[in-house]
Amino acid sequence: MDFLRSALEQQPLMALFLTIAVGYGLGEISLRGFSLGVGAVLFVALGVGWFSPKATPPAMFGTFGLALFLYAVGLQCGKPFFLGLKSPAGLRANLIALIGVACSGAVTLLILKVLHVGIGPALGLFAGAGTSTPALQAAIATLGQDDPAVGYSVAYPFGVAGPILILSLGFIILKPRIEPPSTAGLELVEIALRRPEHLGRRLGELAAALPAGVRIVALRREGRNRPASSDLVLAEHDVLLAAASARADLDRALRDLGEEAPGRMIHDRRDVDYLRVFASRPTVVGRALGDLVLPGDGGSTVVQLRRGDDELVPGPDLVVEPGDRLGLFARRSDFPALRKFFGDSIKGTAEFSYVSIGLGMALGFLIGALRIPVPGIGRLTMGLSGVLIVALILGQRRRVAGLNFMIPASANLVLRNFGLTLFLAQIGMASGPKFAATVSETGVLMLGLGAGVLLALVLPILLLGALAFRLPFDEIAGVVAGACGNPAILAFANRLAPTEKPDLKYAMIFPGTTLVKILFVSLVPHVI
Repeated sequence: MDFLRSALEQQPLMALFLTIAVGYGLGEISLRGFSLGVGAVLFVALGVGWFSPKATPPAMFGTFGLALFLYAVGLQCGKPFFLGLKSPAGLRANLIALIGVACSGAVTLLILKVLHVGIGPALGLFAGAGTSTPALQAAIATLGQDDPAVGYSVAYPFGVAGPILILSLGFIILKPRIEPPSTAGLELVEIALRRPEHLGRRLGELAAALPAGVRIVALRREGRNRPASSDLVLAEHDVLLAAASARADLDRALRDLGEEAPGRMIHDRRDVDYLRVFASRPTVVGRALGDLVLPGDGGSTVVQLRRGDDELVPGPDLVVEPGDRLGLFARRSDFPALRKFFGDSIKGTAEFSYVSIGLGMALGFLIGALRIPVPGIGRLTMGLSGVLIVALILGQRRRVAGLNFMIPASANLVLRNFGLTLFLAQIGMASGPKFAATVSETGVLMLGLGAGVLLALVLPILLLGALAFRLPFDEIAGVVAGACGNPAILAFANRLAPTEKPDLKYAMIFPGTTLVKILFVSLVPHVI
């Protein structure tokens, strides 16, 4: 044991990454669908910190990791977050989530006043019950000591397992009927034009009158296929190739235009074929599809766009991000020019501009260092929440002064997970000795308090959503996941309710509740 302790103390970076490896290994162990995920890194780090206190790496490692996490989250959630601040449904969801966070904060203040728990462990309970690592860092920075990590580590298991258990019970009690998405990809149908009122019209005029999700991507005339062009004048016996993500939209288009054709267009690839390319060229990413002038004389059409695991409808306002995979109908002679135009490099799924990330992070740290006067309290700094705020704005704008600030989905996920893991490992190792001492002194008291703070967060959201606002269960599950913040809760919500609403509500709510949690732990020490 002495040899191992000595080796860890002499090589703190080895200790750090060994902690990460063991923690992630344990976090992947699943018991009836429940696993700690990245949270297991914290518990392994607490053990390593207790066993070898001098092996703790400098705090700068943790700060850097959390800054990466916040920046990546802000970029990813910027657009849906600001959308949620404008739409009635988004405002309602944010209000419900904020009520839950406020109730959790009220219980934390009650613990401070009535039970006389130290302010550090109490704020840690608040952060851990909401699995908010940024709030933990803010509490540590405000108090100037690591006591919040003790409460955080006690409450964190409840913060992960509690919402999953409560959502399961809610699903059993409410018995919601959830309709999963009807399709998971692109549907194609050939439509023989039979309605005489459409003859002589331009294709662009006809397409504008179709259901919103339907696009005309090719036309067959006199036995030859050609890409769709808005200037084409429709004639008798024309056959249209329509694409949509939902079969119901295509059925409506069939009723409006004519009848389903035998299916020759898809199999005839002499003139028009399907091409899939990666968006990796800097002149393409960050621009809307409607602003792109595609090369070639054949009138190529973008019919499909896949971002990460998501299928997006390629409308003219959709902004291309690095690493997007686009599907086009085009003449085979135009394929080389189209590949060159988009870049078509798989490296685009992992590469991003270090200029943009450097400027964005630097601006975030600068904003976080500003001392803001607060009446009756004094001057406060925003800390790492400045990084999150700047990232949210850049995620909404996407491209500023010709510089693209977006990061491919796969690269964003890597940065986010690596940053969070780095922070949890460093802060856990630094807090190990205090954690062991506190748990031995308080026994099950801290565990009960952590469960109480978690219930105060989740139950109001569930009750308000189901009883007061009568929201669909998939929306409620997304609000709970966004207010709690842990990706494991979102993944479980997606299994219970396999629609797009949990992901959308999570993205709308998570940044705002994170900022509120940071503000709470930053203000409480100044007013207590």
